[in-house]
Amino acid sequence: MTMKNIQEANDPDLRASAAAMSRAAAAARKTAIQTDTNLIIMKDGKLTRIPAQTLRDLAQISTRA
Repeated sequence: MTMKNIQEANDPDLRASAAAMSRAAAAARKTAIQTDTNLIIMKDGKLTRIPAQTLRDLAQISTRA
């Protein structure tokens, strides 16, 4: 399913799942920054580590924009 398909789904829980995933991702970034740990994500089929400092830098850039 694509994001458009999910947002148009008949099931209200499925429609709400995209927002829930966004909130979970934001919470994971916040926790990684607070605990100075890497955030592990899957990118292009591979596990990728994002250092806490990179997350801090990205957060500062997004708050400036």
